Amino acid sequence: MNSRERVLGRVRRALADVTPDERPYEQAVPREYLREHGQRTAEETVELLAENLADYRALVHRCGTEELPALVGRLLAGRGSREVLLPPGLPVEWLSATDAVRVPDAAADTARRLDRVDSVVTGCAVAIAETGTLVLDGSPDQGRRRVSLVPDHHICVVRVPDQVVSSVPQALERLAATRPLTWISGPSATSDIELDRVEGVHGPRTLEVILLG
Repeated sequence: MNSRERVLGRVRRALADVTPDERPYEQAVPREYLREHGQRTAEETVELLAENLADYRALVHRCGTEELPALVGRLLAGRGSREVLLPPGLPVEWLSATDAVRVPDAAADTARRLDRVDSVVTGCAVAIAETGTLVLDGSPDQGRRRVSLVPDHHICVVRVPDQVVSSVPQALERLAATRPLTWISGPSATSDIELDRVEGVHGPRTLEVILLG
């Protein structure tokens, strides 16, 4: 008897007392989870997102569509960014007010090359207010996962209120499980046993979020 047969035999013995008319597991277990905690207007949901993003030490900015290029330009200039990484589908007008060299994401670029890029600008798929989380799904305005993980400075543009939801369950309804999802809650950080916080370990040291709307 091999390992597979041994495991299946144990499963059969465990199910021996289950009668044919017994309700399936997925029907027998009630799943009455809260879909969100409290009821909020769209404006209140955006405010909660901004509050939780700031609590995670992300830098939060707000602007309208016409002000966006100037704001992106100021943020890049404030960082002294000489090169900015661009996903293939990012609106070109978003960077019309910066002199930084635009570096398109190329499959041939190595992690070492991307590490020399000062900043990256992306959109997002959805933002979760209750957890202060941004989710990228690899869409054209977000690019491959590595573009938001290697550069030290990430500017993420969130269209509000359309891309903002209250809770994780609501976000999951909008996301496809087959896409490469990156969940971002603040800048990358970790701490040792003495709780000394170190930022920029597994991703960008600085996360700036623009609430566009």
